[in-house]
Amino acid sequence: MHRLNVVGFLVGLLIATPLLAAEPAIDPVNAFVRAEMQNQHIPGLTLLVSKNGRPIRTEGYGLSNLELHVPAKPDTIFESGSVGKQFTATAIMLLVEEGKVRLDDPITRYFPQAPATWSQVTVRELLSHTAGFTDYPADFDEQKNYTETELLQLVEALPLAYPPGTNWSYSNLGYLTLGILIHKVTGQFYGDFLQERIFRPLGMSTARIINEADIIPNRSAGYRLVKGEWKNQEWVSPSLNTTADGSLYFSILDLAKWDAALYTDRLLKQASLTQMWTVAPLRDGKENAGHYGYGWFIGFQDGHRVIEHEGSWQGFETQISRYLDDQLTVVVLTNLGASKPDQIAHGVGRLYLQNGATP
Repeated sequence: MHRLNVVGFLVGLLIATPLLAAEPAIDPVNAFVRAEMQNQHIPGLTLLVSKNGRPIRTEGYGLSNLELHVPAKPDTIFESGSVGKQFTATAIMLLVEEGKVRLDDPITRYFPQAPATWSQVTVRELLSHTAGFTDYPADFDEQKNYTETELLQLVEALPLAYPPGTNWSYSNLGYLTLGILIHKVTGQFYGDFLQERIFRPLGMSTARIINEADIIPNRSAGYRLVKGEWKNQEWVSPSLNTTADGSLYFSILDLAKWDAALYTDRLLKQASLTQMWTVAPLRDGKENAGHYGYGWFIGFQDGHRVIEHEGSWQGFETQISRYLDDQLTVVVLTNLGASKPDQIAHGVGRLYLQNGATP
């Protein structure tokens, strides 16, 4: 009996050992993302990781729609928030390369009826948030449908916060004005210009201006936390979902194509991209305090050079981080306002750059 027990033990061990060895290893990226979603109470999220312009991870987590229990997938569409500013800046640089706009032009060349103070403001300063433009006033009605002319008049009525080129302050109104400038120069609504010159040529098939009335497959719902409970996003007027400060739809599949194009000359010359990815100087030659280029923040993470931007709008928070010297890009799109996708993108980036996470 004793011998039989030993044989049985050895047979059992041989059977069990392969099973133990076959257990899948924990994916550190998935574990990190899921933990952050739980900590931040994020309903749904999509993640893109690209290396040398080629996607190595495209994943969805959680739910894109809580009411219908729809899972988030790589083709789920989110609102851009201010990540959209890099597309506005790219549109301006396309016009610069064509000689239709000059960076050091006073913007009164395009807005001749503007206040006299605008004659000291350049296109370059609008791009880099150093123009002295402010943000939407506290009494601004987000549920009113403004015309483009009315929005421009609103911006013109606000005094500059400081002499142009002497300081830095983030200004959504500056980018709203750049969108109107694109319209004036090209005769096209800036969203149509983006579609014709950027989205369609790159095959960004679901990138477009926000339109909540249209039937859009795979569109995520946006949420906010109120006393610990998820609530639907707050409504804003249709016209405010068309401004150039960040009113786009896109998916991580769209942004994978965008990222790939930035390694090439398909849209802009590399000299133009380098200019966009360099901290813009003030008029005294010093770098601006926001460490901002044209549509991108420029900085370092753990010694790695990174250009990036976060976006926030209508129950969505987004982040794109491009580690230039490492040819690594991380994009995080979430459907919860006030979440911290930058924290997730930086954590994922750290796993790839320092800990050797594998796709």
